Amino acid sequence: MVKDFVGVFDSGVGGISVLKELVRTLPNENFVFFGDSAHAPYGEKTDEEVRLLANAIVSHMITRGAKAIVIACNTATSAAAASLRQRYALPIVGVEPALKPACAALPGGRVLVMATPMTLRLDKFQHLEESCESTAQVICAPCPGLAARIECGNLDAPDLHDLLVDLIGPFRGKVNGVVLGCTHYPFVRKQIRAVVGDVPLFDGAVGTARQLQRLLGAHGLLRSGSGHGSVQLASSIDTAEELALYRRFYGAEL
Repeated sequence: MVKDFVGVFDSGVGGISVLKELVRTLPNENFVFFGDSAHAPYGEKTDEEVRLLANAIVSHMITRGAKAIVIACNTATSAAAASLRQRYALPIVGVEPALKPACAALPGGRVLVMATPMTLRLDKFQHLEESCESTAQVICAPCPGLAARIECGNLDAPDLHDLLVDLIGPFRGKVNGVVLGCTHYPFVRKQIRAVVGDVPLFDGAVGTARQLQRLLGAHGLLRSGSGHGSVQLASSIDTAEELALYRRFYGAEL
């Protein structure tokens, strides 16, 4: 494994949507992405289970030479970011639903937040929602099973469309924008719009990339030179088929 890298992890392939934005923003950096597909989805586990899984991943990445960590998972950020920052003395960047940008772009509008049940339940999101309630009407849509279904690939299959109809179909024509509160969801932007309507979609990847850039600069950790860095993909399901799936998601347009 390459040294002097930024470790990025998620419960599965979803965090690759964040990884792609990190690479666009910081093309000189080396990135190692780890998807914990063997334990996906995090959004349906307990807080303590997520904290234990996240700590094991971060500890391993630091041992292998990570200089910074990106938690490319809304659930893991909510459940584990604070404890990880207390434990480890390196930059740790999380993600959060892009609710503030959505409400700022749609003042007085109706903003639908799609997220895992855990993300919506935890205090971090509750505080975020409270901070935005004077700007726009926030409507929460728990999406159990959606991240796990995206993890399987075949994103144009009828069963995925049917799942989205069940989860967000009732909001068609009734919201002005949608916050994609799980890093898996940007991979089904087209499918979400087909169900809820042609409205703006917001995710937190750009803000995460900018925060990583800021922290690397503040700590003197930005990689110098003009050449492109490397990107490595790994999964806790260590098979050729799983890694091929990861490569397909990395090559997919968002």
